Amino acid sequence: MSNGYSTLELRRSGPVLTLLFNRPDRLNAIDARMHTELARVFAEIARDAEARAVVVTGAGRAFCAGGDIDWFQDITAAEADLLFTEARSIIHDFLDIEVPVIAAVNGAAMGLGATLALFSDIVLAAEDARIGDPHVRVGLVAGDGGAVIWPWLVGMARAKEFLLTGDSVTGREAAGMGLVNRAVPADQVLPQAYALAERLAGGPAPAIRGTKASVNRLLRSAVELVLDYSLERERACFTTPEHRAAVRAFQAR
Repeated sequence: MSNGYSTLELRRSGPVLTLLFNRPDRLNAIDARMHTELARVFAEIARDAEARAVVVTGAGRAFCAGGDIDWFQDITAAEADLLFTEARSIIHDFLDIEVPVIAAVNGAAMGLGATLALFSDIVLAAEDARIGDPHVRVGLVAGDGGAVIWPWLVGMARAKEFLLTGDSVTGREAAGMGLVNRAVPADQVLPQAYALAERLAGGPAPAIRGTKASVNRLLRSAVELVLDYSLERERACFTTPEHRAAVRAFQAR
């Protein structure tokens, strides 16, 4: 696998790949470099002929804390344009991965971090992990996939409550409402994720890939309906006084 990443790490163990979000000092928050690397890495994984399953997790005590607020403070118009081009690629390329993707949510998964976890095929979460999409709390539309995947998993009423408030849930609560597959003790998240990845990697690949692709046709239709529109609405929020005030308030805290 390519080692041309500084904020991500790809590891191989036989037929199982691990994608590690690797900014532990920032709770794996996504800055401009990580966002660009995310816009590359899923296409690379999709091209990997040896991979039979993928585990996605975070270094340190978080899965991925979402967008790094310091990045938003100084973002230019040109950088924002690139951000939203990359945001579309991230979701589409993620869905193009044919092999099963298992998210091992070892800690906080927020914003785009939550979206990437929830777009995975199977999600295992630590019981005390926090999962949420707080875009609205910084004056932004939940445009980078949250508006697609939350209603798909927990229904319209619950999705609206969490997306409009930005509130989060624990891994245990997420499992209870069907947002994730199951919640397990924190020290069991990675062992159980790898055990499942090994099981799937050893299964009949054409059948597993074909079944995933068939189910994902439904999800792709939701992406085509919502993603571009929600990204446009999020892009418009970057210039609003509400967003600027929310960023200042966040940094003051």
